[in-house]
Amino acid sequence: MVVKRAFEDLKIFLGAITGMADNALKAVIGLGNPGAEYVRTRHNAGFWFADRLAETYRGSFRVESKFAGELARIRIGSTDVLLLKPSTFMNRSGESAQKLAQFYKLEPADVLVAHDELDLPAGTVRLKRGGGHGGHNGLRSLQQHLTADYLRLRIGIGHPGDRNLVLSYVLGRASGSDQGLIDEALARAQSAIETLFKSGWEKAAQQLHTDA
Repeated sequence: MVVKRAFEDLKIFLGAITGMADNALKAVIGLGNPGAEYVRTRHNAGFWFADRLAETYRGSFRVESKFAGELARIRIGSTDVLLLKPSTFMNRSGESAQKLAQFYKLEPADVLVAHDELDLPAGTVRLKRGGGHGGHNGLRSLQQHLTADYLRLRIGIGHPGDRNLVLSYVLGRASGSDQGLIDEALARAQSAIETLFKSGWEKAAQQLHTDA
């Protein structure tokens, strides 16, 4: 029993120092705003990724009032994964995420949050663990309700060049060329998530961050 316990402690320690244990991901939360008027706006890039996963792995979103959002269940490889799109609007996304985490007893390292990222150009997508909210209202809400140690998929949408234009920019539609770049980035992100389940976080991040 002592040897077995020591081995389990070692596994936990190794998982912690590498950023996440292999196949630990249990939920993907896409950030965005509900409503037809927001569907194609840049701020909904997290929703786009969640929708892509649902379509690829044959999941169907259904309204789940107890989570204040839409929930789908998919299976990637041998792992069951929850997909959540909060219906609380961006600045209250953390409330929906917290309800899901409490119900399923999820730890921050079990959760990947997909969100739009002004600091990355359109067509760039990156994996990250923790960090500040950078003024993103959805991430700010998540930090208030879920802590800051969850995993992130940062989907680049570019920056308007003037902080006074940020609100109208994120709530506007991308140009045709930028949208094409974002769609290609989401495809690479999906491939990286598949790698995550097969080979772990580090391999997935390496794959995504070295893509052209």
